Amino acid sequence: MSMAEAISQRDLRLRSKQIMDAVEDGRSFTVTRGGHSIGELIPLRRPRTFVSREQFQAGRAGLSPLDLQQFRDGIDGVINSEVDDPYER
Repeated sequence: MSMAEAISQRDLRLRSKQIMDAVEDGRSFTVTRGGHSIGELIPLRRPRTFVSREQFQAGRAGLSPLDLQQFRDGIDGVINSEVDDPYER
């Protein structure tokens, strides 16, 4: 999420429709009064959409099956599995 734009309480009162439209489009604002932050206007989270098992299976129909050994080898190639002792001198 990007940094919230600061707006004064007066600006909020004068441009409330524009600001609320911007919040609806995903922008966030920090409301100030006397130069001090007093609140935030942030968009609400979108409700999750339920996906049925049939929809999920239909969506993954064209994908190849997961090769677990290949997956593990890929992870091992990226992650250092050795434990380092931070207190070792």
